Amino acid sequence: MSDQPLLLRQHRPFLAFWLARVCTASGFQMLTVAIGWHLYQLTGNVLDLGLVGLVEFAPRVLFMLHTGHVADRYDRRRVAALCQSAQALIALALVIGSSTDNVSRELIFILAFLLGSTRSFEMPATQALLPNVVPSALFPRAVAASASAMQSATIVAPAVGGFLYALGSTWVYGPTVLLYVTACLLTLSLKVRPQHPQQGRASLDSLLAGIRFIRSRPDILGAISLDLFAVLLGGATALLPVFAKDILLTGPWGLGLLRSAPAVGALLMSLWLARFPVERNVGRVMFTAVGIFGVATIAFGLSTSFWFSLAVLAVLGAADMISMVIRGAFVQLETPDEMRGRVSAVNGLFIGASNQLGEFESGLTAHWFGTAPAVVLGGVGTLLVTGVWIKLFPTLAGRDHMHTRAR
Repeated sequence: MSDQPLLLRQHRPFLAFWLARVCTASGFQMLTVAIGWHLYQLTGNVLDLGLVGLVEFAPRVLFMLHTGHVADRYDRRRVAALCQSAQALIALALVIGSSTDNVSRELIFILAFLLGSTRSFEMPATQALLPNVVPSALFPRAVAASASAMQSATIVAPAVGGFLYALGSTWVYGPTVLLYVTACLLTLSLKVRPQHPQQGRASLDSLLAGIRFIRSRPDILGAISLDLFAVLLGGATALLPVFAKDILLTGPWGLGLLRSAPAVGALLMSLWLARFPVERNVGRVMFTAVGIFGVATIAFGLSTSFWFSLAVLAVLGAADMISMVIRGAFVQLETPDEMRGRVSAVNGLFIGASNQLGEFESGLTAHWFGTAPAVVLGGVGTLLVTGVWIKLFPTLAGRDHMHTRAR
């Protein structure tokens, strides 16, 4: 096993996959920053910023059953590449609109919906594609390394997008076109193991098969639902502006550091897991990581020190990454190839819902009980959910290996 990290670095299809992920994630982060600034300059309405996020999330709900079915029925490389090409065209429309001064509020909302739609189809296709790119023995490392691409983009790309936007909006939208085109070419170049596409015509029964499969596998259901409720209750990031201004008494620079701290912790942990993957006691490690996530949330809610808050947010991000990598690896490995797209679509909806609803839950409880008490209560709720899930899903808690099927 000592030579596996070297094998992953030398695995050319995975390197192409990883670079494509970097390009798409960076392009999306830069687009998000630019669209937000552009819209606020046009309207000056804070509500519009929230509506953009809602418009981008809506397609994930509207097309959930279809996105997974498409990933299972058609060549996943071509599905992902087509989505990346569509995102390049969206960015190109913004380039043309900005250069001719024809970008309106309505156009931004239309393009945001299209962007959310293409990402809804790209996500399950990309997630289900990775097991066909690398051998199963390297898959946990590949999941961690792939996550590092996302975290790197989350840290670097928004800052780059903000800097370029200061030079003019076209300076942001132009490079994103190149990023998406590069991702498309890399995806099409992938050499993968043969996919076993679903046969037959689309039907309600086949569309719902992913949900039925998850319900029939207690370990998969437990892992996905644990993430949903843990993030739903423990999400403190929506309240970071309040902590920065009123509790930690720092400025916008401090808010930027607070927002990046979880991503920094997650990135460092993903690099560690790519080198030293969790191979035994995966259930115990995953539940422990979720517990640490809850404890870190409580510590952040009680903190009045800026630097201590940064530290616990980094721990929070690292713990969340451990849980995410273990869950992502074993769910994919335990799912038959012909079902991976639909299962990934359901999982993606759970993740998106937990983030969106988590922000709403944090804002609501902060309004009722105050900012710090709301975060502390959320952390306590995460710990309670962890304990309840250990009782409800004992085989998941006692799980030793990533997968049980012989490969």
